Amino acid sequence: QVQLVESGGGLVQAGDSLRLSCAASGRTLSSYGMGWFRQAAGKEREFVADISWSGGRTYYADSGKGRFTISRDNAKNTVYLQMNSLKPEDTAVYYCAARRFALSTLESTLVAAQYNYWGQGTQVTVSS
Repeated sequence: QVQLVESGGGLVQAGDSLRLSCAASGRTLSSYGMGWFRQAAGKEREFVADISWSGGRTYYADSGKGRFTISRDNAKNTVYLQMNSLKPEDTAVYYCAARRFALSTLESTLVAAQYNYWGQGTQVTVSS
């Protein structure tokens, strides 16, 4: 069992940056691929980014490409999401998730099902 706790969310202005953290306990994160998702009010949860267990491969949704960077520090059992040039449309609850197996698809309706453990989320609000 893996417990995930997100932190680092908050209220910022458009153009600002935030770094979200996801700390794991229960198991070492080095065996898991990790992802970030977000869910805005009244909308479906959507994929944001993923990183392989070694950190060697990363994937991003188009919405975050060039602005968001996912990284991990397995020694600290922590995964990060650096978000730059934030926009009001980035406002959402951000969740981190862990997956035991390789990522096979980024198809929007299927991607979340590949993750086995989820955190409780952290709110990010970007004002215009």
